Amino acid sequence: MTTSIDLKPTNTGKLTEEAGSDERVGETVEATFTPEEERKCSGKLTWSSCHFYAGVFGLIDDLNLTSKEYSWTSSIFYVGQLVSEYPFIYLMSRFPLTKFVGATVVVWGIVCLCLAAPQNFAGFAAVRFLLGFFEGAVSPAFVTITSIWWRKEEHATRTAIWVTMNGLAQVLGCLIMYGIGKNTALPLQPWRTMFLVCGALTVSAGIGFFTLMPSGPKDAWFLNAREKEILSARMAQDREGGDKESFSMEQFKETMLDPRAWFIFMFGVLVTMQSPVLTFATLMINRIGYSKLQTMLFTAPSGAVQICFIWIGVALCKIFPKNRVLVVWILNITPLVGCVLLLKLPSESRWGVIVAAWLASCASAVMSVLLSLSASNIKGNTKRATVNTMFFIGYCAGCIGSPQLWTESPRYTNGVITAIVTWVTLYLVSGLYRVICTRENKKRDLAMAESGPQASTHVVLDKNGMPKTDLTDIEDKMFRYSS
Repeated sequence: MTTSIDLKPTNTGKLTEEAGSDERVGETVEATFTPEEERKCSGKLTWSSCHFYAGVFGLIDDLNLTSKEYSWTSSIFYVGQLVSEYPFIYLMSRFPLTKFVGATVVVWGIVCLCLAAPQNFAGFAAVRFLLGFFEGAVSPAFVTITSIWWRKEEHATRTAIWVTMNGLAQVLGCLIMYGIGKNTALPLQPWRTMFLVCGALTVSAGIGFFTLMPSGPKDAWFLNAREKEILSARMAQDREGGDKESFSMEQFKETMLDPRAWFIFMFGVLVTMQSPVLTFATLMINRIGYSKLQTMLFTAPSGAVQICFIWIGVALCKIFPKNRVLVVWILNITPLVGCVLLLKLPSESRWGVIVAAWLASCASAVMSVLLSLSASNIKGNTKRATVNTMFFIGYCAGCIGSPQLWTESPRYTNGVITAIVTWVTLYLVSGLYRVICTRENKKRDLAMAESGPQASTHVVLDKNGMPKTDLTDIEDKMFRYSS
C-alpha cells in the first residue's frame, strides 16, 4: 500500500520557499511513499536527534547553608530561568532554533563548570542564577523541535524520549556521586568534582547538538534525498512548514488572548509546585538514619521509577490516542498517592518513606504528556515559541515558590500538603482544558459539514493580500486539537 499526499500546508495547495526555509514556492508537490519508508525515515530522525536531548543536572552538597539558604539555592536557579524566558521568546523566533539551542547549551555547560568554584552561599547562588538563565531556552526549544519535526500522533513518544533523560540523569548522577563520594583520594570535594564532570559533559553535548542537529529537511545529513522528500511530506500532513526565522506581533497578540495558552501556563505552574519533593525527600531519608552514601543509593531508583511511568504514559497515549488528558489523570494517581504516604507514614517506616519518595517524585510522566499536548495543539512560529515559553514561565514560577514551603524539617508538612493540593487542582484545570478543546473541535467539524468540500481549501490572506504561509491553530480551520 502507498500513501499519496498533496502537500497543502497553507491551504492553497502550494508550498512557499523563503530564505532559510524548507518550503517551496509556486509548485504543488506530490510525495508517494510506503508506510515502511515512512517508519524508516521517522526512526532515523528520532535516533539521530533525541539522544542529544539529555539534560545534565548538578547535585548540591553542603556549603554550610541554613535551611532557608538551601531552599533559595533551589529557587534562584528558576529565577534565572524565568528572567531568560522573555528574551528567549524573541530569540528563538529570530534565529535558527537548533543552532541557538546548541550555543546556549555550550554556555550552560561552562557555567556548570563554574559551580565548582564558589566558597559561600552568595557565590553559589550567583552562579546558580546564571545556570538557570542559560538553561531557559532548552526545554521550550525541545517542545518546538518536537512539534515541527514529528506528527501529532508521534509527539507523546518523542517528548517522552527527551523527558526520560531527566530520570536517566538522576540515576546516573546518583551513582556517579556515590562513586565520587567513595573515592577519598580526590583533591576536590565530591560535589565540586560532580559539577566539573557534569559541566564537561554538557559542553560536549552542546557542541554535538550545534554541529549535528539539522535545522530542517534540507540539511538533515543523516537522510538521503528520498528520505528528505518523505520528511517534507510528513510535516505537510500536519500542515507544518518547518522552522521560520521571524517574529509576528500578530501571533503574539493572538496568544495572549487565547485561553488555551493560559491553560498551558497553568499546567507549568501546577506540575512543578511539588518539584522539591525529591530534593527534600532525600533529606528525609538521610535524617531517618541513613548515611549520605546510602541516601544516594536509595535515591537513585526514583529516576528509574520515573522512567517506567513515563513509558507507561506513552503506552496509555497509544491506547487512548485521542484522550491525552485522561492519560494525565491516570498518571496523576501515582505522585498523589506518594505525597499522601509521605504525609501519613511514621518516620519509623523507613522503607515506606523511601518508596513514598519514589512515587511522589513521578511528576516527569505527567509533564511529558502535558508537553506533548502543547506540542500538538499550537501552530504558528511565534505563537508556538510563546506558548512553550509560557509553560516554562509557569514551571519556573512553581519552582521558585514551592521550595519556600519546604522549610519544616524533618517532615516538611506544609510542602507535602501543597503538593497534594496542586495534584488535585491539576485534575480540575486539565478537565476544563479538555472541555474547551473538544468544544472547538466540534464547532469546526460542524462548520466544515455546513461548508462542504470547499472548506478544506480555505485561504488565509496576510495584510498584503497574499496567502499566509505561517498559520496559527486558530487561523487554520482544518486543525483539530488533541485533548
